[in-house]
Amino acid sequence: MALILKEINKESHIQFLKSYQTFSFLQLPCWAEVKGGWKSKNIGWFDERKLVCVGLVLIRNIPKTKWSLFYLPEGPVLNPEYAKNVIDWLTPLKDFAKSNGAFNLKLGPQVTINTWNATTIKNAISDNSYKKFRDVDPDRVNPFGLDIAIKLKNLGGKQIESTGEGFGDVQPRFVFVIDVEDKTDEQLLSSFSQEWRRNIKKAEKLEVKVKRANFDDLETFHNLYKETAKRDKFSPRPLSYFKQMWTSLNNNSNGLAEMRLYLAEQENVCHAACLWVKVGKHVWYTYGASSTIGRELRPSNAIQWQMMRDARDAGASIYDMRGIAATLNEKSTLFGLLRFKIGTGGKVVQYVGEWDFIFKPLIYKAFRVALARRG
Repeated sequence: MALILKEINKESHIQFLKSYQTFSFLQLPCWAEVKGGWKSKNIGWFDERKLVCVGLVLIRNIPKTKWSLFYLPEGPVLNPEYAKNVIDWLTPLKDFAKSNGAFNLKLGPQVTINTWNATTIKNAISDNSYKKFRDVDPDRVNPFGLDIAIKLKNLGGKQIESTGEGFGDVQPRFVFVIDVEDKTDEQLLSSFSQEWRRNIKKAEKLEVKVKRANFDDLETFHNLYKETAKRDKFSPRPLSYFKQMWTSLNNNSNGLAEMRLYLAEQENVCHAACLWVKVGKHVWYTYGASSTIGRELRPSNAIQWQMMRDARDAGASIYDMRGIAATLNEKSTLFGLLRFKIGTGGKVVQYVGEWDFIFKPLIYKAFRVALARRG
């Protein structure tokens, strides 16, 4: 029996989320404030009168048309008792999107499918016959998540496959996480590679200091971020984006989220800066930046080490270093992300990923072409 979907107010949305240990910060009602140029709706699924699932829908209109993209980033937030009956929550969501002028519905529940331990991945990298994670048997398979993915496909969902060795989705399908709950510094360090431990000691010896900064220091972060964007050839977000992100998560989340800024400095010169976000028992490293000069000081290792320990001390169970590409090819330009993160000894997690439900194929195709041209 399909659930009933309705628009809900922010207060009801927030109250529901307070009962959950963790969910993506991208599903907080206040995240809509960060996304300039998008409209939003707060929606809830009801079993009779009981609210059982919620979602933040971001809506992007195609100029001069009545059509819009409906997007639930890392959502919806699904009650496990109802999540497995995909047709019960997906059918009313599709009907709601179509009735409100959506040409496409994109969603990506934060549900795990596969997990690979660091040792398994390192062995696969050493064996040149493995090219991507999907070529390697996972250490753990989540039948619940696998069942949801199969049902999403069978119900008409299309998953965008990455070209070459890229990420594929808007939000990362593969992430690198570290279990930090109740672990001492020594226990965390024992899982690190020799290179990581050596780099942390080097940064300490060279008096690299990592500190928590404040709102006014976002400009320092952004200057490094623009330098990183130029070096790595991507388009940077404006400073206003990060200022709004700080205000929304710290002031407008009703206590559900916290955002921090960390700076790694030597002699008052900043060489690395990162943003840290916590919801429940989950902490994400969301954005990072570093200077080209001073890499020998190992500020990136130092700042990650501090953020990881602070996540643990703040009550988190997971420190999430966010996305990695699917590649295991050491010659790939995207391999560096995995090489850096795997040195912490954590694990690779594969989510269900993002799925498109296309209502207007020609408009969807034109939209994809436009996105590709914009890069």
